[in-house]
Order: sequence, then C-alpha cells, then structure tokens
Amino acid sequence: MQAITVRGSKIAVGLRAVATLTAATACSTSDQRAHAAGPATATAAASASARPAETLKPLLQQALPDVKGKTFTSAVVELPPDASAAPHRHGQAFVYAYVLEGTVRSKLDDKPVTTFHQGENWVEQPGTDHVLTENASQTEPAKLLVVFVSNTGDQLKVDDPKP
Repeated sequence: MQAITVRGSKIAVGLRAVATLTAATACSTSDQRAHAAGPATATAAASASARPAETLKPLLQQALPDVKGKTFTSAVVELPPDASAAPHRHGQAFVYAYVLEGTVRSKLDDKPVTTFHQGENWVEQPGTDHVLTENASQTEPAKLLVVFVSNTGDQLKVDDPKP
C-alpha cells in the first residue's frame, strides 16, 4: 500500500478526516445515509449488451470539519458477476476505492487496464475519466468501498456522453 505524507496544509486535514471517517464508517451500525447520491441506484451498462450494471449503496455523507466546502461520502459499489459500469467521471472529487471482495478491472484516462483483487486499492485524482470498471469474474460478485472527497453539492458520478 502506498502512503502519502502532506504536512501543514488543508489537504492533510482532509486526508486525516477521510481516514477517521472511513474507520468510523467501517465499524458503524448507524443508519446515516448519504443524500447527494440518492437511494441505491443502478447505472446503465457501458455497452449495448445485456451485461449487469453496478449498484451504489451510500453509507455516510458528512461535511469535512475545518475544510470549508468539502464533503466526505462513503459508499459500497456492488458488481454482480460479469457487471460493467458505464464510462464516467467523479467531477472534481478525490476518490479512493478499496476492493472488499472479488476482482475488479479498472482503466483510468489513458493508463493501461489494471486488475485489482480483494484487499487492493487505488485513487482517482479530480477530473479523471474512469473508462472501464468491470467485475473480472463471470461467476462471482465483486464489491468496493468507495470514498469521495468532493465539493459540497457536486454530483458524485456522471456517465460520459455516448459517442
């Protein structure tokens, strides 16, 4: 796992808040739900085929203390066997994704496709084009914990226009 150290900046405060809230969310049994993402939703598959789509289940949404205008949101993304998400962006959000179960293939911008297994993770910088997100298995589900640090009020996921 890669560690990033930033000292004396608002980014450090935000990252500490993400770490704290992620730990709290993982252990929480509270019934707080994220409102910006709405209820659990399914998005259209990336292709015209009948592949299943992912679902997003919001866990927690909270304004970051001491970081005016920023919001922390955590969610679980479930990918049924052979599921694929439409190409999308997360606006100006910083995104952290952790594979809870299964295997996920991901392609960001013009970088190569990467396969992530249970226990592995990645980050997406603001404005990144998430070209590919798919469950690598045709028989087993995959599940991600996704954490967004976004501008308060921004939409968390916007599908790319179809060509």
